[in-house]
Amino acid sequence: MSSMLPWIFGFLLAFLLFRRFVGKADPAAARQLVAEGALLLDVRSGGEFASGHLPGAVHVPLAELSGRLRDVGSDKARPIVVYCASGIRSATAASQLRGAGYGAVHDLGAMSRWPS
Repeated sequence: MSSMLPWIFGFLLAFLLFRRFVGKADPAAARQLVAEGALLLDVRSGGEFASGHLPGAVHVPLAELSGRLRDVGSDKARPIVVYCASGIRSATAASQLRGAGYGAVHDLGAMSRWPS
């Protein structure tokens, strides 16, 4: 079993890196979606949001998301672009939103990926 630990660790690390960097929305496409009416959703903490956020973003911290889906809206076909500080919370939020039936969820990842 101990000879398998490096393989298991390597697999887990590769999986986590894959989840973090693959499947993120193209920044230019995300900006276009928002320009066309997609909801821009910031899932960072209140303090992070207060210190600066993308224009037009709706703030629903990840810890409150499941209880505040009304703030996301009832139109589950409306595109949503979700972001956070590093991409971890946005990936979790995107998964939660898809699980709640929202069909057009785009995970921008880190706010810094937003095109200027």
